[in-house]
Amino acid sequence: MENFLKSISEEPLKVIDASILLEKYIPISISSENKELNFNISSSKEWQNYIDNYLLKNNAKVAYGGYLEKRDIYNRSEHFSKQKVENQRNIHLGIDLWCSAGTSVLAVLDGKIHSFKNNINFGDYGPTIILEHTIKNKVFYSLYGHLSLASIQHVKEGDKVHKGQIIGALGDNSVNGDYAPHLHFQLINNIENYVGDYPGVCAKKDVEFYQKNCPNPLTLLKIN
Repeated sequence: MENFLKSISEEPLKVIDASILLEKYIPISISSENKELNFNISSSKEWQNYIDNYLLKNNAKVAYGGYLEKRDIYNRSEHFSKQKVENQRNIHLGIDLWCSAGTSVLAVLDGKIHSFKNNINFGDYGPTIILEHTIKNKVFYSLYGHLSLASIQHVKEGDKVHKGQIIGALGDNSVNGDYAPHLHFQLINNIENYVGDYPGVCAKKDVEFYQKNCPNPLTLLKIN
């Protein structure tokens, strides 16, 4: 899958506001091993302050990263942490792009609306759109989570979209699962029977399966 993704485009592809230069992107870690996260990680406002200060310090507009990153932030939500320790879902399967609420979200490639949904559990995606792509006879999917409510109000399953087309905007913490504004972007080989949703976090015991089914989006975006 990695070689296939690399072959799709030689140029970096955008999934948020195309006017933001790649020079204004900065990698970030919010893993459980990052000792700089010395604030109340259950507070979306404190996360917002941390992200804002991080971007300001680095003269950046977008902080990105998180693929297969183990995170403590999900411990605040029973949606992720109510299972036994060995089944707790805390390994992130997409990448996050942290930037301002209202930032436009773009279709990464030509495709169509597979499904959409407002995933309203605390700590969940909030408004989410999933696109279906067929390239070189291969079908795969891209997921866009933590959108604004308006992003899913006028879409229909089967609607065609084009690479770079605005499909929505980032939501704020009142609608996006109570996070600092960001896009959760994930690639999926086999979406199974999911509609408007797909696991974005998994337990350690399931990493091997999900790593194969959800390849690293940076292979396609080529940000780094």
